[in-house]
Amino acid sequence: MVERTPILNFVTHLVLFIGFVLAVAPFVIVAIAASHNLKDVNDVPMPLLPGSDFWLNIKTAWTTADLGPKLLNSFIMAAGVAAGKVIISALTAFSIVYFRYPGRTFIFWLIFVTLMLPLEVRIVPTYAVVANVLSPYQTILDVTGLSWLIEKISGVRIALSFGLLNSYTGLILPLIATATGTFLYRQFFLTVPDELTEAARMDGAGALRFFIDILLPLSRTNMAALGTIMFLWAWNQYLWPLLVTTDQSHATAVTELKQLIPNIGGIPEWNIAMAGTLIVMLPPLIVVVAMQRWFVRGLIATEK
Repeated sequence: MVERTPILNFVTHLVLFIGFVLAVAPFVIVAIAASHNLKDVNDVPMPLLPGSDFWLNIKTAWTTADLGPKLLNSFIMAAGVAAGKVIISALTAFSIVYFRYPGRTFIFWLIFVTLMLPLEVRIVPTYAVVANVLSPYQTILDVTGLSWLIEKISGVRIALSFGLLNSYTGLILPLIATATGTFLYRQFFLTVPDELTEAARMDGAGALRFFIDILLPLSRTNMAALGTIMFLWAWNQYLWPLLVTTDQSHATAVTELKQLIPNIGGIPEWNIAMAGTLIVMLPPLIVVVAMQRWFVRGLIATEK
C-alpha cells in the first residue's frame, strides 16, 4: 500500500503540474501566435499575451487553404480508417481465437510482426498497388505466359489496369489493416469465459450470431478505445494522403496546411499558419473529449 504523506503528495502534484504545463504549452503558444498580426508574430521574442487579430487570422486561413471541403475529406478518411480497423481487427481476432485450423498461431504472429513494418517502410509497394490494383494479376499472366498465349490466339493484348488514386477508397483501404487492433481484440477474446461460448452453442447460436450478439456488445469499450486511437492516427496522416491525392478535390486538411506556409523568399505568415493549425486540431480534440469516458474504460476496464 502506498503511504500518503504531505511531502509525497506535494511531489506527486508537482510532477503532474509539470507534465500538464509541458503538454499544454505548445497549444497555448499556437493560440497566442494565431491572435497576432504579421509584425508581432515575427518579433523576437514573440509577445506572450493574446493579440486582437484572432478571428481575422482564422478567416484568412480558412479561405486561403480552402479548409471547408478539406476538413470533410479528412473526416471521411479518418472515420473510414477507424471503422475499417475496428471491423477487420475484430474479425481477424475472432477467427484466430474461436476457430481451430492449422497455422492459426503462426498467422497471428505473422500479423504481429507487421508492427515492425510501418506505412513509411512499405510506402513504395503500397503506392504501386493503389496506382494499379490489378498489377499483381497482370504480373501473374505475364510470368506464366498466359497473356502471350491469349494474344496469339485472339489477337487481344491483355493489359489490366484499375487505379485508386484520387479516391476515398485509395485513401482508406490501404490503411485499415492493424496488428495493434488484432492483438487488442485477441487478448480480450481470450478472457471471455468458455462457459459463455458453450451456452451460446447450446442455444443454437452460430459463429456469426455469437460474434454479433455476444462478443461485439461485450467489447464495445474496446471498440471505442481502438476507434478513437485510429481516428486520431488517420486524421494526422500526412505522407500517404500527399502521395495518393494529386487532385485537390480529395486533399486532406493536414496536407493543405502547407498552403499557409510561404514559398522561399516570402515573409513567414506564422499567424495565419497557426490559425489554420488550430482549425485542423479542433475536430480530433472534439472526438477525444466526446469519447474520453469510453476511451479510458476501453483501456482499463476488466468487467465482463
